[in-house]
Amino acid sequence: MNRTASAQNMNAGPPADSGRTGRRWLLPLCVAVCATTARAEVVSGESGVQVWINPGIYSQHFDSGKGLRNDNIGLGVELLLTRDHALMGGNFINSNGARTRYAAYEWRALHRQFAGIDAGAGIALGAFDGYPNYRNGAWFVAPLPMLFIEGRTFGANISLIPTVANRFDGALAIQIRLRVW
Repeated sequence: MNRTASAQNMNAGPPADSGRTGRRWLLPLCVAVCATTARAEVVSGESGVQVWINPGIYSQHFDSGKGLRNDNIGLGVELLLTRDHALMGGNFINSNGARTRYAAYEWRALHRQFAGIDAGAGIALGAFDGYPNYRNGAWFVAPLPMLFIEGRTFGANISLIPTVANRFDGALAIQIRLRVW
């Protein structure tokens, strides 16, 4: 193979069926979620660790004239280890239309309870990728202020994403959560 043919093969991109291979994890994940949900109904009382899932993030951008996505669909998991500490991870289609993966630690420092609803605030420190205007989509670390509201089965995380000129478009982000364990 000559250099020209080799360069053409390197620039050709991924094979046509690469989208299918990226979705192979979806069926096992759905089975695991269904099994976990069924198990959660059987267990009585509160366990130490809670497992929550979410369908991505809804973001209301401060500058709505830019044509950014607000419905950032994906799949995320949050492990509430104790009342004050959680681990988060997942992926979603970000406001620029690219796939973002994330992993974060959340410190939930403030707590209040109103009529059986837990509410509070804290900060998440996470690693994110997929934002084309920042580091060409490479991984970066960022802190995010977090508010949380949660009942026995449903909850929400609310975060304020600041505007960073030519990198990020600021938004109020809401993540609806379902407790499965």
